[in-house]
Amino acid sequence: MLSEQQQQQQRRRRKRLLRPPPLSRHCFRWSALFLLLLPTLFIYGSPHGSDLFRPVLRAFRIKPLLSVKTTFVPTTTTTTTTTTKFTDSTTKLSVEDRVLFPDHVLLMIPNGVLSNSHLHLLECVYHKEFGNGSARIWELEGLIALPVISVDFYDDFRSIVRCPLPPMSFSPIVELRNRTRLGEGRRSGGGDGLVIVDNKRVVHSWERMVYNALIDREFAVVFVKGLNRRPGRVSDPALFSCHFNWVDVRRSSNKYNKYVSAATMAVTAAQEVVRCGLPSSLRNSPSEAHGIRVSVSYNPRRQGVFGSRVRRRAVASAPLLPSVARLLGLKGEEEGVDKFELCACTMVWNQAAFLREWIAYHAWLGVERWFIYDNNSDDETVVVIEELQREDYNVSRHVWPWIKTQEAGFSHCALRARNECKWMAFMDVDEFFYFKYPIVRQRKTVIVKYPDHLALRSLVANYSSSPMMIGEIRTVCHSFGPSGLSSAPPRGVTVGYTCRLQRPERHKSIVRLDALHKNLLNLVHHFQLRPGFKYLNLPQNIAVINHYKYQVWEVFKAKFFRRVATYVADWQESQNEGSNDRVPGLGTEAIEPPDWAHQFCEIWDTGLRDFVMATLADQGSGLLPWEKHWQ
Repeated sequence: MLSEQQQQQQRRRRKRLLRPPPLSRHCFRWSALFLLLLPTLFIYGSPHGSDLFRPVLRAFRIKPLLSVKTTFVPTTTTTTTTTTKFTDSTTKLSVEDRVLFPDHVLLMIPNGVLSNSHLHLLECVYHKEFGNGSARIWELEGLIALPVISVDFYDDFRSIVRCPLPPMSFSPIVELRNRTRLGEGRRSGGGDGLVIVDNKRVVHSWERMVYNALIDREFAVVFVKGLNRRPGRVSDPALFSCHFNWVDVRRSSNKYNKYVSAATMAVTAAQEVVRCGLPSSLRNSPSEAHGIRVSVSYNPRRQGVFGSRVRRRAVASAPLLPSVARLLGLKGEEEGVDKFELCACTMVWNQAAFLREWIAYHAWLGVERWFIYDNNSDDETVVVIEELQREDYNVSRHVWPWIKTQEAGFSHCALRARNECKWMAFMDVDEFFYFKYPIVRQRKTVIVKYPDHLALRSLVANYSSSPMMIGEIRTVCHSFGPSGLSSAPPRGVTVGYTCRLQRPERHKSIVRLDALHKNLLNLVHHFQLRPGFKYLNLPQNIAVINHYKYQVWEVFKAKFFRRVATYVADWQESQNEGSNDRVPGLGTEAIEPPDWAHQFCEIWDTGLRDFVMATLADQGSGLLPWEKHWQ
């Protein structure tokens, strides 16, 4: 666990890594020499000379890689590309973008060139960087290589590679290469070769950047980190605009690419989501916008500006935020397609141990489709999801590498699932919907009326056609403690944890997706609805959510690494220590408090455990649905 001083040193280090090196005195010397030679360049570059002046730039590359030559390519805008001589057994791989996170560097590479056979060949390469001020330079010969953390498919165009943070005095502009012995120029091992070609020596800071975008009919919905520092905030859309850049295939040729740029004003802006209209040339055919680059500009001087000409001038003068976003189209836009009545969406980090129980239990209640947003898990999450898919659970995993963006992730999920689902339950994997059931005692007989199969789906279906215009069903949460246990319950959380706090904490919601406001504003627990729709507080005697929040210490302490919500302080930070988002009596270090196993225990509540054992257990073996796989 990092101390506060170490965290401050790490933050200063990230700022230093992102600070561009200032120009040295050698740059001014070369500038002066260039001015002296400028007339000569015009003479040789004029049409009267024997040859046109064609500058060739030579880029210094990492020594173990093959030699690279960079030349200018004739296009409508000045663009540099990299060309390399490859052998027949060599695969070309380029780094499109880099993002510097607090705990790793994310690299984005094109799809289609990286197969599983290449994964063991990849390694991250770091340039030595020394000095400060004007003497801050790279030592091209001094480099080290570290194994990649992980490789994952991201979207229709790109995959992602996660690299460790650079060591001290090394640049954050991380390269990729095939695994070699340091200091040697040959590949080690057999198999196909892999050569990495880098067209962008840039790294983006995660503090403020555009990271994702979706096409919503004639609109572009863009996700921007760092716009708002407070939850639930709606901004003036006049301060924002979206900027698009793409190649016009119809007007391009084999030799020349016709680049098109366009900007549109925002129509809504809330938290980290900005909605803009698509450019007029793409509005009638949104499918052509699939894959194009998009960024966002913010200009506070636009506030109160009226008149289209003045507004266009303000848009043009606003600086663009760094962006790695490409517009992606929504699936299932066809009319008349039957939708699932009830789906569920969650964001996870290393929750593989709980996924199977959470999905199997809610499938019995009627959930038909699951969207799992994987926030950089490095446990068995992928394996568990693949097993569930083979068992005919309709589960999909969506790679979401953007840390502390749960609210934006839920907005993204609501939008992309709108064409598949009528209702969406937004819950964590340690939260279980629980229908209260009556227990009637008649003399010596006890009659228990358990909820029916698919009871949750039936509940939301009743409100789909209700004239009450219910757009959201809210259910309070009861927080359970370790219940006297010192190790994780072997039969699952619903059976193992049976003691809770008396008063409920917070609530979670099931949302009607076509009732959401177009700004997609949410506070994780609930969404903003369109005018005319309202929410319903489900009575506690009907249903509650059992939130297994305070589990045994070996499970709970993992939360100290990182939390997924945007506006909730991490456990290590001394912020909002008295809020419900913190643990009462727990500090900022992962040190087990005395008598943790018996804390957060005010009422013994075995209702859900009794229901699970009576209804879901196999009559022959006594095994629960998630236990059958564990055997």
